[in-house]
Amino acid sequence: MDILKGITDELPKVIVDSCFEGANIVLYTNNPEFFRTGEAQIKELVNKYKKRIELRADQKIFEPEEKTKKIIESIIPQDAELTNIIFDTQRSVVVIEAKKPGLVIGKQGSILQEIKEKTLWIPQVQRSSSIPSQITENIRSVLYANNNYRRKFLNDIGEKIYKDWSSDKKEGWVRLTVLGSGRQVGRSCFLLQTSMSKILLDCGMDVAAHGSEKFPYFDIPEFDISSIDAIILSHAHLDHSALVPYLYKMGYKGPVYMTAPTRDISSLLALDFIGVAYKQASAPIFSSKEIKEMVKHSICLNFNEVTDITPDIRITLYNSGHALGSSMVHINIGNGSHNLVYSADMKYSKTRLLDPAIANFPRVETMIIESTYGGKNDIMPPRAEAEELFIDIIKKTIEREGKVLIPELGLGRAQETMLIIDDAIKSGKLPKIPVYIDGMIWDINAIHTAYPDFLSHSVKLQVFQDNNPFVSDTFKRVGSPTERKEVVEGGPCVVLATSGMLVGGASVEYFKHFAGNSRNSIVFVCYQGVGSLGRQVQEGLKEYHSDQGDVAQVNLEIHKIDGFSAHAGRTELLNFVRNCKPKPKRVIVNHGEVSKSLDLASTIYKIERIETNVPRNLETIRLK
Repeated sequence: MDILKGITDELPKVIVDSCFEGANIVLYTNNPEFFRTGEAQIKELVNKYKKRIELRADQKIFEPEEKTKKIIESIIPQDAELTNIIFDTQRSVVVIEAKKPGLVIGKQGSILQEIKEKTLWIPQVQRSSSIPSQITENIRSVLYANNNYRRKFLNDIGEKIYKDWSSDKKEGWVRLTVLGSGRQVGRSCFLLQTSMSKILLDCGMDVAAHGSEKFPYFDIPEFDISSIDAIILSHAHLDHSALVPYLYKMGYKGPVYMTAPTRDISSLLALDFIGVAYKQASAPIFSSKEIKEMVKHSICLNFNEVTDITPDIRITLYNSGHALGSSMVHINIGNGSHNLVYSADMKYSKTRLLDPAIANFPRVETMIIESTYGGKNDIMPPRAEAEELFIDIIKKTIEREGKVLIPELGLGRAQETMLIIDDAIKSGKLPKIPVYIDGMIWDINAIHTAYPDFLSHSVKLQVFQDNNPFVSDTFKRVGSPTERKEVVEGGPCVVLATSGMLVGGASVEYFKHFAGNSRNSIVFVCYQGVGSLGRQVQEGLKEYHSDQGDVAQVNLEIHKIDGFSAHAGRTELLNFVRNCKPKPKRVIVNHGEVSKSLDLASTIYKIERIETNVPRNLETIRLK
């Protein structure tokens, strides 16, 4: 049965058009009265068909754009700080951007309802960042500039999802092939296959590796880009996201599912990835054109939002506590005949920036869990103890008139460090010293302020109260070679710079200048990949040779703070499996060095009596 025909046949006189927007169903009416009063009938259809159905006005009846703009400006309170009004004509949607979206919505949506009734447009509200963000503006312009394409694309996705919507989907097999991150950290990529679907879970690269070792295994018979139905992106870090644009270069035309912050940040990191390639005098493997393709084909979900992505697969994203917008993916296969949780990278404890990962799911048979810090020696110190050590290192370095370099992952780790330093200076634990931010950290800060609902309760509250910690006067942005030279030649300071592993980026430039002075310190607060310059320094490198032929003695103090990681430590990982409800029948361990992956899997089996697997790359596991 054609689901669209079934629905429209029940409203024959008032519905003039219908289409899919992914798994959602959209009905268009040319009857203004029904548009204003037909909500009850739409709810009846939702209850009958168990699908998300939305009613919109046909273009012939909604108010012209200029008049609508004036109506919106007259209704919305001035203190909402309206910044933009964007018309998505093909979808009958008007997007209202404001710095205080709560004031745009009104009590129980009263203002939005008034806009809808007076203009017949569907109003949608987006938060404007308190830090100007060119990447967010560019992404939104790409989406709205291609609204004709987007409408057709989303409708095509829906047609595929509902092709056999009324048939029984419980029978069939499920297989999982490891294309990357098997017994290693980096290049996360899984191919999930059922009798009806092929899904890619993440597609990253190992930035510290060389040659073909950087990339997932695409050259195998099971991987056919034309047969992939969907990509699910857990979060924006390059070891999970870097090659998604490349897939569009290879010819992929399907959707990529993720949260909105992940879309924005992965686009920013991909652009930076191109820039770093040019700086290293190598040709990037994709261009900004492919990044635009990724954005055009993105379907963004909120946490806890359930959606079908193929005829037999339904997904829900849950907070993983790892980075802004990072997700654990619950995958319901065949109407619940098998349930897989891909936890990706996760943090099972509260940090300043984020709430801890979710451990409750509707059903779980198989779980994929990381093991970055899953080894028996990876016991994280208490958070307060780690922060105290960190502040003490900075204080002592400044007292001896040295500089502190903190190589950072631009996403998540840097923002957490900023919150700690800002609090320490404001509370008097550190003197008021210059703290410089270099690399893409500032742009990612802007994205954080645009999506405060994904942050911890305390930080979200600060943003809502116009006390945004990311625009604190504690921090000074470095944006040019001249400014960087001033930092290098200036007095004692703290520098946060990307990349976190000293693999390209501003952090390498600072390291080159800071390395020879024993008064300086370098503090590693995130994972250092095998083979990276960061790992070599951490393990005692005495002399640094740059790609440009520069040589520097490594005399500065080297510190490693374990308690700051955005990854779960061993105890957290074991607690997560123990507290998971319902308890999985099988745990697949990945994303860790060989010894750590094997050790974590063995311990989970001994303690929980759960079947565990530690697959190598290219291994396939039958889940059902």
